[in-house]
Amino acid sequence: METVTHFINGEKTRGDAERSQKVFNPATGAAEKEVILAAASDVDTAVAAAKAAFPEWSKTPPLRRARILDRFKMILWDRLDQLAALITAEHGKTFDDAQGEVTRGLEVVEFATGAPTFLKSDFSENVGTGVDSFNVRQALGVVAGITPFNFPAMVPMWMFPVAIVCGNTFVLKPSERDPSCALLIAEWLKEAGLPDGVFNVVQGDKVAVDAILANPDVKAVSFVGSTPIAQYIYTQGTANGKRVQALGGAKNHMVIMPDADMEGAANALMGAAYGSAGERCMAISVAVPVGEKTADALIETLVPKIKALKIGPGMDADSEMGPLVTGQHRDKVRSYIDAGVEEGAELVIDGRGFSVDKQGYENGFFVGASLFDKVTPDMSIYRDEIFGPVLSVVRSTSYQDAVDLIHGHPYANGTAIFTRDGDTARAFQQDIEVGMVGVNVPIPVPMAFHSFGGWKASIFGDHAMHGMEGVRFFTRIKTTTVRWPTGQRVDPEFKMPTLG
Repeated sequence: METVTHFINGEKTRGDAERSQKVFNPATGAAEKEVILAAASDVDTAVAAAKAAFPEWSKTPPLRRARILDRFKMILWDRLDQLAALITAEHGKTFDDAQGEVTRGLEVVEFATGAPTFLKSDFSENVGTGVDSFNVRQALGVVAGITPFNFPAMVPMWMFPVAIVCGNTFVLKPSERDPSCALLIAEWLKEAGLPDGVFNVVQGDKVAVDAILANPDVKAVSFVGSTPIAQYIYTQGTANGKRVQALGGAKNHMVIMPDADMEGAANALMGAAYGSAGERCMAISVAVPVGEKTADALIETLVPKIKALKIGPGMDADSEMGPLVTGQHRDKVRSYIDAGVEEGAELVIDGRGFSVDKQGYENGFFVGASLFDKVTPDMSIYRDEIFGPVLSVVRSTSYQDAVDLIHGHPYANGTAIFTRDGDTARAFQQDIEVGMVGVNVPIPVPMAFHSFGGWKASIFGDHAMHGMEGVRFFTRIKTTTVRWPTGQRVDPEFKMPTLG
């Protein structure tokens, strides 16, 4: 069985590990690898390597740092399918969905190559007589990323490209459920010319997380995951003097107005609710049709589409939805469907008994797409983030009723409205208290040069991820005020100056 190791100071290593965990192929249900689980000493070794690399890396001109990332970008582009296949093998999502994940991560790398531009400072001449003032953004030092299982390539790339191009060194703790992508990324960064110690990978579980939060040389921690863990990381990290951005859970609503294109809205819901088996923090898990006629039309349009959904192994070209990541998570999703039935919601389509009728995949971690109607806000299937292919329909009587429903939920990550009316759409995007909003766009994930982040219990900390918010998180401002006495001029030079 293949062993997935750490990557510290430019080399793969088992470190001091005494524990390991199986890594499953979700489509078959078989354990195909084992991942080393770090001891606290392994985290400290990685942080020490990153700390040793920081002085030289932070003083490397941003242009040179950007050129290394540009080479990494081209490696990513040329080998995208290799990384996507690894995602499918360990996470289970379909191959084309995995390709899309890598592409969205690559976009952040592309943004980061603009560091010479976005790290430019502000300069004020003659703030006083003969006095100038300017500010610069400087790196923090060693920073860390703790990333979830659902996007093993994209979410790390929300973090480390911006962090390292700003001059920081990085320690990544990926999910132990699908750990191999982080190792491949580390190898490709080294191939692109990144100096040893600038990017390190520590595999592990809570032991590794707590060691990162406790290590005094880690200056900032970036996290994406569930809200309880996000709150824990934010609380522990800030108590230890660290800068923390922690993105938590979601319960994303999609409002369907009576004037919406129902076919278009239903197609959008199919991808947003059941893509990646619902294992997305931006998945639409609640549809909110306005008016009984709209609700009835939505259910009537959705049912045949859900029944026709092609579920199977991620590498099958005709699969539209793959398995869940582990058997434990599959069982958790099934338990929520059980709870919805017990609480009185109308189960229109039941995915609990689904299995793939194909040799070799009988034991895969599959759940069929499920649809609930007449869900109410007091039900657990509405309150909780299920993180599976379960779509709940909550009927609303009016536009304002739909808005109040969204405002009443503790999560405020993403939302969308489908309508042909510009006035309604404009009012929604201005007034809704949610961090990311889509108008006739079901999954409003911002492009890399904007920033990703929700509101309320969906985020802890002051900064969203990537874009200029990411730059601000991974740097701090230093302002300098200068007065120079008159001095001698040097003799002229006639060659072209080079500063890179």
